Amino acid sequence: MKRFAFISALIALCVISGCVTGSGSKNAAPTLDEVFITRRSIRAYEAGRTISEAQLRELFEATQNAPSWANYQPSKYYVALSKEAHDAVLDKIGFNRDRVANASALLVSTYERGKSGYLQGQQTNEIGEGWGAHDNGLSDAYLILKARAMGFDTLIMGMRDSDGLREIFDIPENETVMAVIALGYRAEEPRDPVHKPLDDFVKFF
Repeated sequence: MKRFAFISALIALCVISGCVTGSGSKNAAPTLDEVFITRRSIRAYEAGRTISEAQLRELFEATQNAPSWANYQPSKYYVALSKEAHDAVLDKIGFNRDRVANASALLVSTYERGKSGYLQGQQTNEIGEGWGAHDNGLSDAYLILKARAMGFDTLIMGMRDSDGLREIFDIPENETVMAVIALGYRAEEPRDPVHKPLDDFVKFF
């Protein structure tokens, strides 16, 4: 009887501590394919849900793994987490305002000019500053995928008042404001998008 009680207690402890996992475990991390498939642009968010600064720090740490030109890491982020900052950003994103009003946080994504695409201050090819936007896009991609892996949802918005955002966050003039990213919890399930046939955009030689 004592042996049975000990084994039962051990199993209970494992379940509580998370050492018992499987396909039915709610705590099981999603696979990379699951992240790709379930990540969608979300245009309606649950009200009253919060995301902590610690969770945001984990999210941004993931973006540091994104590749960038010569590892210059030109991307910068400005986080509207307080109600005052959140409301101020809402006023700068046009018709998307109502869509993301309930998002837990709003992130402004920028990149420093004159880094990516340059060597010793000289432009290295015809793309020029486009490499900064390229690297910022890679950083944002890591961010939204990590967000989905953490159970969050996102919407990248290109419609924004860059001058207004620059004033709110005192963004330096040497940074280009790229996008505002809503971060929160989906309030509804989005439709699956229609994808192009693979051979429309991939050419094998």
